[in-house]
Amino acid sequence: MRVLVVEDARSLAEVVAEGLRDQGMAVDVAHDGLAAAERLDLNAYDVVLLDRDLPGIHGDALCQMITERDDRPMVLMLTAAGAPGDRVSGLTLGADDYLAKPFHFPELILRVRSLARRRPTARARTLRAAGLELDPVRRTVLRDGRPLDLSIKEFAVLEALLRAAPGFLSTEELLEQVWDENADPFTHTVTVTVGRLRRKLGDPPVITTTPGVGYRVADPPPA
Repeated sequence: MRVLVVEDARSLAEVVAEGLRDQGMAVDVAHDGLAAAERLDLNAYDVVLLDRDLPGIHGDALCQMITERDDRPMVLMLTAAGAPGDRVSGLTLGADDYLAKPFHFPELILRVRSLARRRPTARARTLRAAGLELDPVRRTVLRDGRPLDLSIKEFAVLEALLRAAPGFLSTEELLEQVWDENADPFTHTVTVTVGRLRRKLGDPPVITTTPGVGYRVADPPPA
């Protein structure tokens, strides 16, 4: 899951971003409406956390711009204006949810995950392929009924591959979906993470690699 945090209070933006990253999400940050609009043109996001009172482009105008996009992300307005009238006006602008500051972080996480599931392009909650079962909500993975203990990034990579199955994801696509814009595209981060994931999934291998194409989850060949 990839999230854009749009918040002009830099300290709050970084706290929220780090908290979301700790939950396995790829997070980018913009501190004004213009920077947010640029990132929305460059990257595909599942959820946008949007402050209303932004410099550059006001959050209300940015929200309306987002709702007009094809395959748009879900919008959670995260703002100090928490009166009932403010909530109504925010939702009228096209926001999908509204959370007033100050907020409890566990509630924020639940709302972000709920919005991602409600996104029209989202798939079924439990992902299944090649004997694997992954539940993004409960954060569990089974292989042939056996639970697996995966790191946050290993879980996110497997989730991305299962969502794409039986298709391929390139290294660049995995970087875009699982990491954020701070990831160095010239490192071997994806290769190393996929290698660790393969070892934890065990034999027979279910993640295949096609040079020049990418990775995918597929049933192992018959013995």
